[in-house]
Amino acid sequence: MPAPKNVFGRSLLLASAVALSTALTAPVALAAPKPSTSPSAAPPAKMSTVGGARLGRPGTQVNLASGVPVLPKDVTARSWIVADAESGEVLAAHNAHWRLAPASTLKMLFADTLLPKWPKTTEHTVQPSDLAGIGAGSSMVGIKEDETYTVHDLWLGVFLRSGNDAVHVLSAMNGGVKNTVAEMNEHAEELQALDTHVVSPDGYDAPEQVSSAYDLTLFARSGLQKKDFREYCSTVRAKFPGETKKNKKGKEVRETFEIQNTNRLLAGDSDVPVYQGIAGVKNGNTTNAGATFTGVAERNGKVLLVTVMNPQKDESNEVYKETARLFDWGFRAAGKVRPVGELVPPKSAAQASARPGPTASSGEAGGAADQVGKPGSDAVVSAAAGGGTDGVGVALGIVGGVLVLLAGGAFLVNRRWPLPDLVRRRPRP
Repeated sequence: MPAPKNVFGRSLLLASAVALSTALTAPVALAAPKPSTSPSAAPPAKMSTVGGARLGRPGTQVNLASGVPVLPKDVTARSWIVADAESGEVLAAHNAHWRLAPASTLKMLFADTLLPKWPKTTEHTVQPSDLAGIGAGSSMVGIKEDETYTVHDLWLGVFLRSGNDAVHVLSAMNGGVKNTVAEMNEHAEELQALDTHVVSPDGYDAPEQVSSAYDLTLFARSGLQKKDFREYCSTVRAKFPGETKKNKKGKEVRETFEIQNTNRLLAGDSDVPVYQGIAGVKNGNTTNAGATFTGVAERNGKVLLVTVMNPQKDESNEVYKETARLFDWGFRAAGKVRPVGELVPPKSAAQASARPGPTASSGEAGGAADQVGKPGSDAVVSAAAGGGTDGVGVALGIVGGVLVLLAGGAFLVNRRWPLPDLVRRRPRP
């Protein structure tokens, strides 16, 4: 089934499908070296070969041929990757498996691991111990002790403000930071993200904490299969609960304040326009990692994922500018360039696809990854319905497709890995 064609108007639209090949089997990877606390100036001569041998080579990997556009020259990132989200093909890459500090892009793995655990309406009253251990200078959404927040509030804090305080509260709800880190590492291994070693769930710089452009792209691809993940990563602005105070009449009232997504390709900035077709995913910036970013965007029915790690050019918003250039190249090159590798499926999906078995009929779906509505059903959910988006949210509509429910009920795979429409409703100027 071809990817659906989309029409852009005032709204930005992402309507396509992210796919995994059922013929893939788990690749053989080089043994990962012990993570370094201070990455060298040059990538290792040999890196992981997950996704293909060329992805394990240092330097830029691309198959230039007649009709293939030349890569942009002004890309200075230490590592980057451009992939077709639908087919999983890696169109081009630069040091894709270089193990570098990820910063807050690691929150994609955090969210992909923990999002299924609680309903949005679950409430939690913050204890002082929940906020213990947050690194100095961390990005914060402004969570206060003894105040009660819904899980929905906390995830808005994670995705929009990259709030390490929100991450620590959710980690406390999950049995603590140590338990959460263990689950994240286990999930990374399941996703075949073998470059990744988690030490701090929020991505704050920590000795031996590393990931790679390849792994971050896997995290985004997996997370985008979850309805809530798609909603949060593409929400532009939201209302967040503040402190409870007494008003002039002596009545206790809960204040709210607006938070805005720090993803500049989604929200825009003075020197970075909103990127046409952008729909998330996550940014990051720390002293050790520099700026990092993974984005997903759609144009003319083609969905691409781009990850950029640590641009060396010292300019404002450089990570977004380089990401935009790579997106532009990817959309021009798609269908013309021969891939240099592929995004692999999770271990369980690869193993299950290798076994013969019944497949679901068209429109059937299930499992924890995404409760997909049948075509024609009421499958549109507004972010505003969940509260706190102030009218600027995400509508989620399910595109049709044939699904296969794999063993365990947690991953849906076939020739199409459906990704619902993501429509950001923006206020008119």
